[in-house]
Amino acid sequence: MAKTGIFGALPACALAVAVVAGAPGIASAKELSEKSVRTFMEYAWSLVPAQFTKPNGEIVQVDKKKKDEVMVPVDVAREVIRVGRISAHAQVCNLAEGQVANYRSLMQREDDKKKWSEQQMIYINQLHLTTVMLLTGKIKLVEKQGDKQVVVEERKSPAQSCSKEQAEKVSQVIAEYVKSGPPISTVMAMPGADKREAEADANAKPAVGQPKK
Repeated sequence: MAKTGIFGALPACALAVAVVAGAPGIASAKELSEKSVRTFMEYAWSLVPAQFTKPNGEIVQVDKKKKDEVMVPVDVAREVIRVGRISAHAQVCNLAEGQVANYRSLMQREDDKKKWSEQQMIYINQLHLTTVMLLTGKIKLVEKQGDKQVVVEERKSPAQSCSKEQAEKVSQVIAEYVKSGPPISTVMAMPGADKREAEADANAKPAVGQPKK
């Protein structure tokens, strides 16, 4: 993205800058160090709700005292962050359908692995959402006496911009990603998550999954 676009409105945080640095290679997050990925993972974990309501009304409890059982491996988290980065670009470019497809393709791929628990799928969803919110300026990192805190920032209108050329590039990247993956099932969408992201809701809450469609 151009300097007047998504770069110009990111939180003042070296970690966030590292995720979006290197455009036009928006599909790559290989420049992120393991330390940076783990930091993103910790931020996402802090925003995971203790209780999650599935589309069918079933409630899933997340034991916040068993982080190691819910967290996913670093290589998986890196891929989730990469996809979340693309979703952030899509949001800035007002590509709502592309953003939803990108998100759902990610969740479908992970679900098809048949290796994650329900709690881990919730965590993957939250890591993606946290990445999007960081890169679009909806949450910021506040450091107080050496401790970093995640703060939800309510912003009425985004300061980022997106040119026609940039939007076309993002659309192309998403189309290629979705095409290379399995068919998307609508049941893969976490309740409220892609709707909230696609609409760029400035009042998004960290506890994903609570709003109903």
